[in-house]
Amino acid sequence: MNNRSRSHAIVSNFVSVHPHETSPLLHASSCFFFILSAYFMVLPLRDDGAISLGLSNLPSLFVGSLALTLVAAPVSTLIFSSPNLSKGKALVLIHRFFSISLVIFFTLWQFSSPGFSLSTWKGPVALSSTTDEGAGVVIDHPSPSTPTGGKEYGWFFVSVRVGLFLWVALLNLITISSTWARVIDVMDSESGSRLFGFIGAGATLGQLFGSLFATLMAWLGPLLLLFAALFLELAAQSSKGINQDLSNFPEELSPIRQIDPDQQKDSDGKTEPAVSSPTSATSAVKPQLWAILDGLWLILSSTYLLYVCLFLWLSAVVSSFFYFQKVTVIAMAVSSSTDRRKLFAQINSFIAVFILAGQLTLTGRILAVAGITVAICSTPLVALSNLVVVAVWPTWVAVAISETLRKVVTYVVTRPGRELLFTVVSQDEKYKAKLCIDVIVQRLGDATAAGMFKLLFGSLNGKISTVSLYALPVCVLWIFTAFHLGRRQAQLALHKKFDSGDHIS
Repeated sequence: MNNRSRSHAIVSNFVSVHPHETSPLLHASSCFFFILSAYFMVLPLRDDGAISLGLSNLPSLFVGSLALTLVAAPVSTLIFSSPNLSKGKALVLIHRFFSISLVIFFTLWQFSSPGFSLSTWKGPVALSSTTDEGAGVVIDHPSPSTPTGGKEYGWFFVSVRVGLFLWVALLNLITISSTWARVIDVMDSESGSRLFGFIGAGATLGQLFGSLFATLMAWLGPLLLLFAALFLELAAQSSKGINQDLSNFPEELSPIRQIDPDQQKDSDGKTEPAVSSPTSATSAVKPQLWAILDGLWLILSSTYLLYVCLFLWLSAVVSSFFYFQKVTVIAMAVSSSTDRRKLFAQINSFIAVFILAGQLTLTGRILAVAGITVAICSTPLVALSNLVVVAVWPTWVAVAISETLRKVVTYVVTRPGRELLFTVVSQDEKYKAKLCIDVIVQRLGDATAAGMFKLLFGSLNGKISTVSLYALPVCVLWIFTAFHLGRRQAQLALHKKFDSGDHIS
């Protein structure tokens, strides 16, 4: 009890939290810390593995990621909403499943590395250096089997690198969305408005820690997969505590979620209330697979939501376009596999530091003073200027600075403003349409950017400066869409005070 009181006293210095909310808050924040740490540990390895397959094949990996997401996301939501499995247990199993999968990928990576054999293996350091020497960079070759230097990679090497690229993208989507689904079940809108910022800070700290770890330990190579697997297991353990803590629950305070008479057992065998999310009335009748289809219908019947989709689709297109630029420039500038991994991790570290500082000092003030229109127009304007900079100065330094500035503005200013776009729609539109947007619209943007970059990169003979100029019209359209959407949201927010209608059209 003393430990709980001490924890509450410490946490209450940073966020307004009730005693019964402290335990789920800390477990949710630590869970996101471990997830993001694991993700950013393996991200440089994933990107470097994709480079070794050839830059001309990189867009195809994004198309594959779209296909895999469309198949896996509905399956995971069906498992997560299964009536035979409590959500607490389902979340633990999801994290543990991905943890074990990374161990498997570590084994496959080892055996697929050039020059590897059981009789000559002398340990992880020797293997890492062997992998670096054998993995070349392909700039213009259409086949991933013919790297620089005349060597040929077999189907096993190619399959493992392709598989890891697709799997890490899926891991990021499934683990984060499933954890948020559990958090939303436990917390209502009132507690969420107070506590989600603290939870998000845990995710940002995870990005920073994972990136710094990958920077300092870049020489470990594929061994980073094992560290990431360990952190995902820690995330699984932390997720067990994302439930209601009724031991400190005062009667005068509303609970995090009203308790259902139907009680479930969590993964530790303790009684766990069968809590419900804002969409529980629908989810109890139909699986979330149908919620995606319902969300698609709601989007098509609402002009406002169609503009939201256009805004987020353009955001995904530009974001993925910058990713292709970053990978291409770094692949051309840095020949060593270890140095590439280290540089990727360093860029991620700088981004995380500035994002965390901005979230703690600027986010709330900017939204309060500037408003939603300025907030959601900020990133498109920065992206437009970044494209011009990269077109004039196509070096890895320019790419690193541009990527840092764009992502900091995105997460500190535009992302919070983006969430405000859903405050003027009904509950069904907010949750079902948002689910559809997260699963389909963003991945379609990734795939569109992949097609654009592959076409332009091939037809322009790999000239990054010229490729950047062709993306300028997309940014201009994004700016106009953001401006119109921000003005429209402000109008609807004003009308909502006098209109109690459920559907925005």
